[in-house]
Amino acid sequence: MPELAKYVLTDEQMPTVWVNILPALPEPLAPPLNPGTLQPLAAADLQAIFPMALIEQEFSPQPEIDIPGEVIDIYRLWRPTPLYRACRLEQALQTPAHIYYKYEGTSAAGSHKPNTAVAQAYYNKVAGIRRLATETGAGQWGSALALACRLFGLDCTVYMVKISYQQKPYRRSMMNSWGAQVYASPSELTQSGRAVLATHPDSPGSLGIAISEAVEDAATHSDTNYSLGSVLNHVLLHQTVIGQECKLQMAQAGEYPDVVIGCFGGGSNFAGIALPFALDKLDGQPVRLMAVEPTACPSLTKGLFAYDFGDTAKLTPLVKMYTLGHGFVPAGIHAGGLRYHGAAPLMSHMLKLGLIEARAYPQNPVFEAAVTFARSEAIIPAPESAHAIRAAIDEAIAAREEGRPRVILFNLSGHGHFDMGAFDSYFAGKLLDYEHPEEQIARAMEDLPKV
Repeated sequence: MPELAKYVLTDEQMPTVWVNILPALPEPLAPPLNPGTLQPLAAADLQAIFPMALIEQEFSPQPEIDIPGEVIDIYRLWRPTPLYRACRLEQALQTPAHIYYKYEGTSAAGSHKPNTAVAQAYYNKVAGIRRLATETGAGQWGSALALACRLFGLDCTVYMVKISYQQKPYRRSMMNSWGAQVYASPSELTQSGRAVLATHPDSPGSLGIAISEAVEDAATHSDTNYSLGSVLNHVLLHQTVIGQECKLQMAQAGEYPDVVIGCFGGGSNFAGIALPFALDKLDGQPVRLMAVEPTACPSLTKGLFAYDFGDTAKLTPLVKMYTLGHGFVPAGIHAGGLRYHGAAPLMSHMLKLGLIEARAYPQNPVFEAAVTFARSEAIIPAPESAHAIRAAIDEAIAAREEGRPRVILFNLSGHGHFDMGAFDSYFAGKLLDYEHPEEQIARAMEDLPKV
């Protein structure tokens, strides 16, 4: 076991900029489109629900964007976050691989999500907004935005996917503790929610439906903006503090990763750890970047690269991404934060270009990996994060079978303290492995917009 297995940075080493990969890409992203005109979106099209500062970041050609001092001050409550060498996991697997993980569960909300929640709340506060409306799946994003809104004196309304609202009541309590109003989605509060309930009264909900409700809420109240926890460029941008810190910490360890891994729903935590390394890859560094998703919601591994709506009610612009169709409602798996029909356009574009790779797993192997990790490294991971652990373990096993070392880095994006019901189901043998049928995916894709 090495003398040092935990790598920490000082406050002075915390990033002071967000890094932007957009100007470095070999091919530009396809532009988002106005669904009415099918013309590229203008900034004015977004001003009804976003502050101009975030709109500018969405399309920025600048390679770096300064982090405001007020945001840095709050980041310092938990950042920089630690990087660990998973020595005991390596021993348990008897692998020659070196496994490192970046632990984002040290934030007050217990995940990586405050990295963008704090930034978005700040820019909205400066713009004179009184309230933010948002969606959440497992509750990590909703918790983060509730915290950020409390810190900046904003009201917060959260539409929580119904299956997660039922599965994770303490996430809801956490949001309430920070002053947020939380509603199960689909709800009777919006036209979007009522439309779903009229045809599917027992709907478990989805992130696409919850997004529709939150966007509608923001668009119909002049004092309210919409806030999104993943998918959009400015959200991924804010998360790059993760990968920037990792690069400094890996240098402390005297190693560079052969593969960088993150779980994938909309793309925020994977982008956060991967994008700074992707810049190295564009400069010739042979690093693999692996996104890991559930087989129940396989947007990257089975989706179509096409223009689609980001929500179920078709209230958002059209974006080009890997999608299962905006009407797709995935099974009620316990990794609620990964139940999204699409993928971030930026990460979709990078997959299409071959800059990243994707892998999918069912629930039981993921929870097996979570338990293996908890019993060796002591941290109980969130079900979402456990997808990255599963892939990291498989990479370590491959290194053992090949008899060749490799350096593995993954993002442990949050803890699983509010997910123990899911672990109970796993221990009781009640978890079902679900792979969404091809015919249902094909049916959902029939409704893709004609562009």
